[in-house]
Amino acid sequence: MTGVGGVRGAGVLLAAALLAGCSSGDGLAAPGQGYVDGAGTTREIAAAERTPAVELSGETVEGEPVDLADLRGSVVVLNVWYADCPPCRAEAPTLQGISEDYAAQGVRFLGINTRNDSPEAVRAFHETFGVTYPSIRDSAGTALLALRERGIAAVATPTTVVLDAQGRIAAAVAGQVEAGTLTDMIDRVLTEQPAAGTPAAEPSAASAGAAG
Repeated sequence: MTGVGGVRGAGVLLAAALLAGCSSGDGLAAPGQGYVDGAGTTREIAAAERTPAVELSGETVEGEPVDLADLRGSVVVLNVWYADCPPCRAEAPTLQGISEDYAAQGVRFLGINTRNDSPEAVRAFHETFGVTYPSIRDSAGTALLALRERGIAAVATPTTVVLDAQGRIAAAVAGQVEAGTLTDMIDRVLTEQPAAGTPAAEPSAASAGAAG
């Protein structure tokens, strides 16, 4: 019979093998250990308590400009990552899948690449993990500062932030995000206002009469 220690040892070896395989021939650096693990700590902010909209802009590795102001009216998911961060790699397919599942509801995803990754490393990460939503490069830390100014210090890597349709921080996860946690956060924010491009409902006759 295999003891608990043997099972744990096998699990460690398997995880090491998976990470080693992830960095073999994919154009990415070997997974590093310089990240801060946020342990998946979550925070949600009631609509009445949210700070003003996050002001953030940048360029993708292809030189395309991105400005959050252009995404007002949509729920936006921001993900802070860098290429040789093991939990960033682990959660990338989850984020991509959720971005596809919620695209029809107008939810937009945007990566924030830190640690001064080269354009080649960013492209290799996207290709390896099938990421199709854009990432802006934040080697100067201006995007992280923009989040800090609105109450979220993205110390842990990765960090995932959900913005409401007004661009305000509604929820955040420090560390690797679980699919159910993120979809629950997105669902709650989506219920707060009509989806992007959907006109607000007209007040009913009863409510109009009550208002008068």
